[in-house]
Amino acid sequence: MESNLRADLFDPAALASLGHIEVVARWIVDGFLSGLHRSPRKGFSVEFADFRPYQPGDDLRYVDWKIAARADRWVVKQYEEETNLRATLVLDVSKSMEWRSRPALLTKRVFAEQLVAATALLLLRQRDAVGLIRFDDAVRTSVPPRARTTQWRRVIAALAEPAGGRASDLAAAIAQASRLVTRRGMVMLVSDLLVDREPVIAAVRGLRAAGHDVIVFHVMDPAERDFGLEGEAQYADTESSLAVPATASDVRTAYQATVAEVVGEWRDALAVVGASYELVITDQPYAVPLRKAFDARQRRP
Repeated sequence: MESNLRADLFDPAALASLGHIEVVARWIVDGFLSGLHRSPRKGFSVEFADFRPYQPGDDLRYVDWKIAARADRWVVKQYEEETNLRATLVLDVSKSMEWRSRPALLTKRVFAEQLVAATALLLLRQRDAVGLIRFDDAVRTSVPPRARTTQWRRVIAALAEPAGGRASDLAAAIAQASRLVTRRGMVMLVSDLLVDREPVIAAVRGLRAAGHDVIVFHVMDPAERDFGLEGEAQYADTESSLAVPATASDVRTAYQATVAEVVGEWRDALAVVGASYELVITDQPYAVPLRKAFDARQRRP
């Protein structure tokens, strides 16, 4: 009975009706954390980096009073934050992510935004540094990883920004992520993967060579996986504007076989370069993808 009260196990569309994205993300994370059977790894250290001359307005707590007394010189201690993890969340906001097969479902983009927001909040609560990249045919938003309390508001504000392109340039977004995560960390890609595979795999290989954990969440509408549509219709590619007339019953079997093949190819190709792959359907709860992100964070030494 208790598990039914966990927000991370709610129907995503029902949960989305409860409030704005920051409210939904808090519900999801609170439910997820309440359902854990083991505590997250704790730990946070601040390492001394250097001195610099005191300037009016500096916090007096960081003045080195020993140097002030000995040398009559006021200096301030500077520190380098060492968080448990630096993570960059890479979100596809291209035109194809706006699609849903029926009004009762979330669009792929809204589902992905809620997943990204919940993951960001989960990591920030564990004192990890979190950044965000949003992309379509170009990088639209780039928020460098930070572990500060204000980072949550920056992520939420970035998720509300518009996107304008049709296609997805995931390889370019991954390259941007590699520049933001300057030491070993985690990169989480959230996309419907309607892109050319080879450039993406090459970019992921580069991240793995640099020591980063990479998790790919392949977001699909249930109709994209199962093709439960009926009747005759014209099917259009939202990113290329290509349209093809077809009868659903005539193409369903071939379509389902093709989707299974594509999913398998993504899974295998990512496994070869050492990245994790998870198929996420927009009518399924957030618990599984959150667990994947949380487990990747736990693996960090």
